[in-house]
Amino acid sequence: MASSHTVTLIEGDGIGPEVVGATRTIIEATGVKITWEMCEAGAEVFKKGLSTGVPQETIDAIIRNKVALKGPLETPVGFGEKSANVTLRKLFDTYGNIRPIQEMPGVPTPYTGRNIDLVIVRENVEDLYAGIEHMQTPGTAQCLKLISRKGCEKITRLAFEFARAEGRKAVQCATKANIMKLTEGLMKRTFEEVAKDYPDIHSSHIIVDNCAHQMVKQPEQFDVIVTTNMNGDILSDLGSALIGGLGFAPGANMGDNFAIFEAVHGSAPKYAGQNTINPTAVLLSGVMMLRHLQEFEAADHIEQALFRTLAVDKILTRDAGGTASTRQFTDAIVRNLGKEFPGYQKRAYKPLKLPNVSNAPDFVKPRTRSVCGIDVFIESSSSPTDLGTSLETAIAGTSFTLKGISCRGVKVYPASPLAPDPTDLFRCRFMGNSSDVGDAQISALLDRLKPHHRWTHLEKLHIFDGVPAFSKDHGED
Repeated sequence: MASSHTVTLIEGDGIGPEVVGATRTIIEATGVKITWEMCEAGAEVFKKGLSTGVPQETIDAIIRNKVALKGPLETPVGFGEKSANVTLRKLFDTYGNIRPIQEMPGVPTPYTGRNIDLVIVRENVEDLYAGIEHMQTPGTAQCLKLISRKGCEKITRLAFEFARAEGRKAVQCATKANIMKLTEGLMKRTFEEVAKDYPDIHSSHIIVDNCAHQMVKQPEQFDVIVTTNMNGDILSDLGSALIGGLGFAPGANMGDNFAIFEAVHGSAPKYAGQNTINPTAVLLSGVMMLRHLQEFEAADHIEQALFRTLAVDKILTRDAGGTASTRQFTDAIVRNLGKEFPGYQKRAYKPLKLPNVSNAPDFVKPRTRSVCGIDVFIESSSSPTDLGTSLETAIAGTSFTLKGISCRGVKVYPASPLAPDPTDLFRCRFMGNSSDVGDAQISALLDRLKPHHRWTHLEKLHIFDGVPAFSKDHGED
């Protein structure tokens, strides 16, 4: 008896109902038994006054079914607070975004014949995309780049497990660890530690800008790329351009307990209802869903039928230079189900084994820890020299010394021969005269500063297991 599955289906906005409808028709034509639970999210929900764009009924359905297939969602201007797409990812902690980048037979691009077949595995919930921002001063904004050891371990293990499930041979980690040595560096170090558990998979590190360069120059060299959130967003869109555009770019958001499959293109409302849109991106997202459900044969049949439609029948939609309507394209794929595509390379797909990573909040437990000082960020219109002189006078007699002042990561006090153009936000580094600075000492320091200076935030300077856990500025000794 064939398995039966229940899947939450969100048609989405704009062209969503057309491309999701086409995908549903093709999947049902394979004979896979799926009960679709229709749910809402996106623009219409925002307009009803729900600021998240995701109603409780939809949340409950995904909790029940564990799997969702969704069309593009719109965040209308003037309605809502957050993207409904982001809300779904956050609610269900789908920490891994998987984006296959595969050459489409019959779709002409500058890379035709290069056999591009790579996958980008992107961390999906932290990094700069956590969206934690503040105006520190009237003239300087801050976005916190939060990278956790747990998040890095989960996404790197997911990348290796995905490589194993698809029979892939190599995983590369793309970071900017040469500049951001603590945040991006944490990703690199975690990847290198996790890689030891996967000796059957070749592992290496690449600087992310070189990765982008190489993807344009020689994309066929890549197999699986794992990276942080913003890097992955940029690289995956670059990758989709290599194979014909976002109309051919599927995606999956994976978590420990839930999986949400979606195309990454927008809702394109101006084309809604015109029967001209390419459903391939959502269809291939559906193929990924079928493999997640272990319906490997049906997934292969759809993929081969799609390739035959594009390359043998030469039926293409407008975005790929053809004239076929959405309905004609869908019907052609259905007719091709069960037919082989010449030269089709069938992978020995296996079920994806999700990483088993501790859910303890204190994922990293140092043996020793101390605080050696404090960085105080101060808003000031004074020159760096005047600010430094004033600070040293203010803290005279305390248990701190002023080590230096920087602006935008460059030391400005004590003054250097080449002074940068300062803004209104200065990082002032105070080092304690004791081995472990206490909160009472920090409060006393701030009390000394308050009458003279406007401080906006502070950071403790930690030492974990004897290693300073903070960066130095350019020019700082």
